[in-house]
Amino acid sequence: MDDYISAFPKDVQGILERIRRTIRESAPEAEETISYQIPTFRFQGNLVHFAAFKGHVEFYPTPSAIERFEKELARYERAKGVVRFPVDKPIPYDLIGKIVRHRVRENLKKGRKQ
Repeated sequence: MDDYISAFPKDVQGILERIRRTIRESAPEAEETISYQIPTFRFQGNLVHFAAFKGHVEFYPTPSAIERFEKELARYERAKGVVRFPVDKPIPYDLIGKIVRHRVRENLKKGRKQ
């Protein structure tokens, strides 16, 4: 993950590191890895992914999480499983943390059903 983040300009590196820290604080037991060539956190399965692109960062919390936080995410461009945050606007780190904690609960609940 360090190599992935270091490949971007300093301003984007700062955003990616803060997203990483937000996820780590919200899911301290999650494991960091690279999956689909992007930073990924796993906790009882896939938890969330994030990535940087020209002009925005993408956060992949699963379609169910995007649906659950639809109102809070309404101002951002979204697709089925991804939210795009423009790098020239404030990144909603608190919201990212809330979504990650929701995903932890989802994965724990899913694990109990199996």
